[in-house]
Amino acid sequence: MRIRDHRADDEPEINLVPLIDVILVMIIFFVVTATFDARSVLKLELPRATGEAATDPSKALIVLVNADGRYFVDDREVLRSDVESLKSTISEVAGTDRDRPVMLRADARTPYQAVVTVYDALGQLGFRKVMNATAPQTRDGEAAR
Repeated sequence: MRIRDHRADDEPEINLVPLIDVILVMIIFFVVTATFDARSVLKLELPRATGEAATDPSKALIVLVNADGRYFVDDREVLRSDVESLKSTISEVAGTDRDRPVMLRADARTPYQAVVTVYDALGQLGFRKVMNATAPQTRDGEAAR
């Protein structure tokens, strides 16, 4: 009986399954690690004021309040509009650092109660450095965008 070598008859092939797996993992990695700018998510019309710009707002904890009175802490939305929900979200995002400055960005059409709720939550948590974001005022009285 003669044994035939089958390796000589096989044609070389490229297996695409590992390549597809690697590309899928890379896509997932880039989607998960991509940073999204909070300013592109919400359109806020800031109140106008004159004054000097903050020295270093990059380290600040950002609390956004849109025109409907919904809250956003950095990139996380607060699901309910009560003080306790806002406090728990701020605590989760800020951790134990109470000396960190807070930048409050509230839409000009925001109900005043929503802004007071943010101040109340920040005061109860022990934050003392709170900045209000405003749009610079131009000569004709309109806010610069």
